[in-house]
Amino acid sequence: MGFEETWAPGTEAGREGVRAILRAPREAVIGLDFDGTLAPIVADPSRARAHPGVAGALRVLASSVRSVVVVTGRPALLAVEYGGLAGVPGVVVLGHYGAERWEDGEVTAPEVHPGVAGVREVLPGVLARAGAPAGTGVEDKGRSVAVHTRRTAAPEEALELLRAPVGELAAEYGLVVEPGRLVLELRPPGVDKGAALTGFLRERGARSVLYAGDDLGDVAAFAAVEKLRGEGVAGLLVCSGAVGDAPVRELADRADLVVPGPAGVVALLESLGEALTAR
Repeated sequence: MGFEETWAPGTEAGREGVRAILRAPREAVIGLDFDGTLAPIVADPSRARAHPGVAGALRVLASSVRSVVVVTGRPALLAVEYGGLAGVPGVVVLGHYGAERWEDGEVTAPEVHPGVAGVREVLPGVLARAGAPAGTGVEDKGRSVAVHTRRTAAPEEALELLRAPVGELAAEYGLVVEPGRLVLELRPPGVDKGAALTGFLRERGARSVLYAGDDLGDVAAFAAVEKLRGEGVAGLLVCSGAVGDAPVRELADRADLVVPGPAGVVALLESLGEALTAR
């Protein structure tokens, strides 16, 4: 059974994306989120590590397609470290939703938005006054700051409790809030995965793209691929559904294919690599 039969997308647009990638891989870009897509979601973000098969799968793909790009909210160097990507030739990492770029061992990035420093200083007090429960965590990403509720006793309730005060704080400092699975991230405006992916695809002159993601931050990338389809770029949209947890419904409803978490993403990438190598 071939790749198209094993990984049959549920939409005609997705099937055309698969055909385009297989037909002309040197015109294809493989775009991937990190957390929840290449790495399992964990309570402590600093302990996230890519699925063991990621580096091998990307190494094979990078030798067959035009480009492999990881688009993540994390700092680029952390994604490289946690993903074991430093030894994978041809992989580009767009960190902080595209504000940073890691390529050939070098990171390039603009100046940090001044609002991030202000938020970093006052956020603990804002959370305390809002009654943030025990287990609420703050992750300093350098170019953004994230509030996690995954380790609280009632994560969803904690997230809703903090949504308004965190949103008000972000607006005060000229930032926006990027919601995700049990996380609220305060980051500069005008930076998202859709813009990052679109810019990269145009830079590389891609005629087809596979993009895989798992969370609300990936909706912008999905929307970008949907728009590019109207411009003649074939696309396959993959939703990484967390094992033991329902996938993000907005993402799953727009996806051409839903796979079971990072293990499913790796199996998909390995199968695609094998198909391209055989051709």
